[in-house]
Amino acid sequence: MTDRLSEYLDFLRLNRNTSAHTVPAYGSDLSQFLGFAAGSLGKDATRLRPADLELSVIRGFMAELYRRRQSRASVARKLSALRSFVRYLRREGLIDSDPASLAVSPRREQPVPAHLSVDEMSRLLEAPDAASPLGRRDRAILELFYASGLRLAELVGLGIEDVNLAGRIVRAPGKGRKERLVPFNTSTQKALRAWYVDRARLRAVRGIQGAGTRHGVDGDPVFVNARGARLTGRSVQRLVARYVSGCSTRFGISPHALRHSFATHLLQRGADLRAIQELLGHVQLSTTQRYTHVNAAQLLEVYRKAHPRARRH
Repeated sequence: MTDRLSEYLDFLRLNRNTSAHTVPAYGSDLSQFLGFAAGSLGKDATRLRPADLELSVIRGFMAELYRRRQSRASVARKLSALRSFVRYLRREGLIDSDPASLAVSPRREQPVPAHLSVDEMSRLLEAPDAASPLGRRDRAILELFYASGLRLAELVGLGIEDVNLAGRIVRAPGKGRKERLVPFNTSTQKALRAWYVDRARLRAVRGIQGAGTRHGVDGDPVFVNARGARLTGRSVQRLVARYVSGCSTRFGISPHALRHSFATHLLQRGADLRAIQELLGHVQLSTTQRYTHVNAAQLLEVYRKAHPRARRH
């Protein structure tokens, strides 16, 4: 069965709509399942047959995940990988039925996304030192995060050619190689212009010229470190954490929380949910709808504080 798994992963790699992160994640989840199936059937994983993937084995695997206190989201993800693999085996004519489709996927938890208030975001944007080149870079990063709702990987992967500074539009290379155009405001435009001057000087001192492929290590990145090289996601996470600690006591505020803040504040001001979906690059509207829970929670808190009878209960 391990050879079938290798063939399936190769199939995913050739699928243009598959994210680069999906293949290793599916490989890990399916290897875990095959290991469980082999153990429960008393076989070596290499000797498993497609016909061995029965519903009872799949349910046993899910029960084992719950016993290990895996989250519902984790169990659902592993089951999704397994369903995809079984569908592949069926298309290849290796099995006649689809037992994985009969397994019930757990309902996912819908935690309220961590985000900053409007006042906290204002303080965060003012936190970097405007008198230093790297401070101006950090201001541009924070401004662009909040103005566009970009994912961390999208922001660090930006090349100069992806940003239309005059038109205030950024081309975001989203998940599944799907690009989208996202507008940004004049404040972000001003911050980027200031950083571009510093960036050009820094790259010139280092003897670096923009060239190479888009969204690649050898491209012409928008955000660079003090050595002129593309800034990494880990570096951006650290700088965001550093600035957040100075303006908020909230926990869990990461670069992705700035994306949550972007969406939450748009929704609070009456933006259409479909428009927010497009700006965020969500495939499913249900993914965007979790921000309605944030708004509902805030409305409930306002009600409890303001209504004369609400405080009695």
